[in-house]
Amino acid sequence: MQPDDPILVTGATGMVGGQLAQQLRGDGFQRVLTPTRQQMDLCDAASVDRWFAQHRPKYAFLLAAQVGGIAANVADPVGFLENNLLSAVHQLQACHRHGVEKLLLLGSTCIYPRECPQPMREDSLLTGPLEPTNEGYALAKIAALRLAQAYHTQHGMQCVLPMPCNIYGTGDHFDLQRSHVLSALVKRFVDAVEQGSDEITLWGTGSARREFIHVDDVVAGMRLLFDRVDDGQIVNLGTGEDLSIAELATRVAAAAGFTGTIHWDTSRPDGMPRKCTDVTRLKSFGFEPRVDLDEGIRRTVQQYRRLNETGSTSNK
Repeated sequence: MQPDDPILVTGATGMVGGQLAQQLRGDGFQRVLTPTRQQMDLCDAASVDRWFAQHRPKYAFLLAAQVGGIAANVADPVGFLENNLLSAVHQLQACHRHGVEKLLLLGSTCIYPRECPQPMREDSLLTGPLEPTNEGYALAKIAALRLAQAYHTQHGMQCVLPMPCNIYGTGDHFDLQRSHVLSALVKRFVDAVEQGSDEITLWGTGSARREFIHVDDVVAGMRLLFDRVDDGQIVNLGTGEDLSIAELATRVAAAAGFTGTIHWDTSRPDGMPRKCTDVTRLKSFGFEPRVDLDEGIRRTVQQYRRLNETGSTSNK
């Protein structure tokens, strides 16, 4: 990419898109395009086509998505399937129709089967049933990546398809109805400390295992893959290390200064039993994460406390 190339970043108000757009501008790219929903409604094919026809991006990072944790997915399966599917179809159509030279479509490791052999390899896709609590989101992501691969096969479109594990970090939100597990835990434990609570109840058994990657490492991985990959094959984007939710809760509690008792509501779902990626292909391109989990948790706790001090958490 050249400094004056028009580069589209959708989802720039989100955690990953915001960090990517900021980095690209900081690195001297002068035409980083970050349309708002009012400027380009991704669920409206005509709106997307009009925007592409007017701005003609040369490269595209398609990061926009309706995202959330178990509670959000269970509450709105229609939205997670329909909105993510429409958004992907319209963006990929427009990229093809208006001559985008290369695109990156961000996926998720929720595409893999619930009982997937661990660590999860890229070739495990579509080898078994999905996790029911996020099936709508997973189906939309699978259809999107398969459509991108079809454009690559049929029309030669250059596609980069990273599948990140659980992302957290700067720019994440802390709304318990929409948040992912790590930011939700940060909010719960920090709030408990500030309110003087000596006990807290969390969802599930705590036995489910998850893998986490800081948003800074996600952006670094995406940019590396964008420079080195164009074959339309999916690439896991993670650390290759996981831990139980109970252990994660213990680490977050320590970072927040919570010394009380943790209870587990076992009537609530755990979700997929384990999600840990095989990062062999990723490492073959020279990628290594830089932000370890304890440092990332510390930063996230600090971020949430700053937002509380400024009264900004109502929108986060």
